[in-house]
Amino acid sequence: MTQDIFGQECSLTDPRALAEWNGAQTGVLAHAARTAGHLGAVLDAAPDFALGQAIKGLSLLMLGRSELLPTAREALAIAKSTYEGALPRERKYVDGLEAWLSGHPSRAITCIEDILTQHPCDTLAMKLSHGIRFIMGDTRGMRASIERVLPAYSTEHAGHGYLLGCHAFALEETGDFDRAEITGRQALWTAPDDAWGLHAVAHVHDMTGNARTGLGWLEGREEAWAHCNNFRYHVWWHKALMHLDLGQIDEVMRLYDDEVRKDKTDDYRDISNATSLLMRLELDGVNVGDRWDELAELCENRTEDGSLIFADLHYLLALIGGDRATATGQLIRRIHADGTQPKTEAAQRMADPGCAVSKGLEAFGEGHYGTAFDYLAKSRDSLQLAGGSHAQRDVFERMTIDAGLRSGNWAQVEAILDDRRAKRGGGEDNYAMARRALIAAAQSEGGAQSVPAE
Repeated sequence: MTQDIFGQECSLTDPRALAEWNGAQTGVLAHAARTAGHLGAVLDAAPDFALGQAIKGLSLLMLGRSELLPTAREALAIAKSTYEGALPRERKYVDGLEAWLSGHPSRAITCIEDILTQHPCDTLAMKLSHGIRFIMGDTRGMRASIERVLPAYSTEHAGHGYLLGCHAFALEETGDFDRAEITGRQALWTAPDDAWGLHAVAHVHDMTGNARTGLGWLEGREEAWAHCNNFRYHVWWHKALMHLDLGQIDEVMRLYDDEVRKDKTDDYRDISNATSLLMRLELDGVNVGDRWDELAELCENRTEDGSLIFADLHYLLALIGGDRATATGQLIRRIHADGTQPKTEAAQRMADPGCAVSKGLEAFGEGHYGTAFDYLAKSRDSLQLAGGSHAQRDVFERMTIDAGLRSGNWAQVEAILDDRRAKRGGGEDNYAMARRALIAAAQSEGGAQSVPAE
């Protein structure tokens, strides 16, 4: 019996395959571009390695693309065929894949948490639970999972830095900003390629309205995310958001063209970076030119996917921004159809918050701001179920606020701004301060009925 880099017993016996497996595991933790190559080498050398097949299938599911489901099912079939030869810990990963493929990612989390009960230092399991919970919008669960295993780690453990990075992000998403910043800095010091920990600190600065400090944190640390897969685009997105808050529009546009949208993929995470940045720019009155067009062309082909509501809502932003009315209608109808058949957790999220948010976005795109505000404000309490981070979902918050301003709902918008500030530890960014100024100006002019669209 062998042990992997994290001290876990492993059914692999070939030293070369084990070395590739260790590379795959650390690649997952570092969001490294090399990860797929390592995993492919493992499965070439040991196709009957059930855990490797399970990670392949789970990784495909996390990409949120319906066309990858058959390949994920093939991975499950292979893993099940070698199930009896796998170790009990390894079988739990296979069980998790099977649960998610049946439409229940929460059951997959339970399987992974069962691993951590017996093997708290299985850093791959820690990261996987963290990642699925993130997709599900379970911030409290992310934090509880990590804090349950944290005492078991020594500072010498190979996964300790990555654990700290996940802890930092969970702390930030649950509003513990000071601890999150300290922990994220410790993570990057311990594991210099921990882009997740680095980006957790960027989130802190975003949430607390400290764009200049955030830029100072990212400047000079590019090597911490240069090795990444498409996650590197997301870190550049954070940098662009900071420049946007400071009104440095030329730099935002440069980063969009040269980094955020460097590769014109239709990966939903890349689409979410691009669409949410363009929408923020437009809300601030910036003409983004024809940048919506290439996004809309890609997203016209994603209207029937239905894997994740988070992905669908960002596809919808692209279609609205690109003025693709037919595709917009197709996507909204499909979201509503899925929402009437809540047999899976994905479909439940199509129903709530998906249906209300999609109608609100459609109304916003059509200039019906009162209707948009009604739908979007109604969905605020459940929007976290769409998954993603507070920073990612903030584009929908901003659209809610601006729809309210444009339809004259002053009191409601002020209440949303107050709630937004409270969730940010009392910090306020320039976006919010500008909207408060608009309300004050309109009220001082005798209660004008609306703030005109920028």
